[in-house]
Amino acid sequence: MDSLASRRRRAKDIFQILDAAYPNVTTFLNHESTFQLLIAVILSAQCTDDRVNLTTSGLFAVYPTAATLAEASLDTVRELIRSINFCNAKAINIIKTAQRLMAHFNGIVPEAMDDLLTLPGVGRKTANVVRGQAFGLPGITVDTHVNRLSNRLGFVSEKDPEKIEAILSNVWGSEIWSDFSTKLIVHGRKTCHARRPQCDQCIVGHLCPMIAKLS
Repeated sequence: MDSLASRRRRAKDIFQILDAAYPNVTTFLNHESTFQLLIAVILSAQCTDDRVNLTTSGLFAVYPTAATLAEASLDTVRELIRSINFCNAKAINIIKTAQRLMAHFNGIVPEAMDDLLTLPGVGRKTANVVRGQAFGLPGITVDTHVNRLSNRLGFVSEKDPEKIEAILSNVWGSEIWSDFSTKLIVHGRKTCHARRPQCDQCIVGHLCPMIAKLS
């Protein structure tokens, strides 16, 4: 792997290219409040955003707020989200999250990382999405795409999400943490696929160590 200074320069260059190619990208999940964003992100674990959006339209019609979801029947919630992966565990988590929000945060989603991590079903990835999208706070979201691309682009040589987040926080400028994460996700979906990356069409291919090794 190249030096930290070199990785920082490449990160800046790659971000500028992706920012121009994918402008104004925010969250991929439909929501009308920070609470709904939080619930949608919890539901999105190991599930496509499209499937989550189809599911939450019905869920939020019945339970739009923490107060309403906190009083929900588990059977009803499970039925409403039955089409997504791990619906039973996620139904339990989102009800418990709503109950904790009501009991400890007056029904309001907190900004602090430590507070968010006390909510059932919320890990650092979910917390960083909420902090970045809802509160404009810097955070690196390490999902499967960011994990894959950060390795291919030579920013890290690591598979553990928390270790990747820690390394990237030193490579990327904090002002681009949230946006860079989101744009890498888009690029991973469009071009840098897991099994068959379209390297010949990659707009940052000239800055990619993996492509350099293949050529």
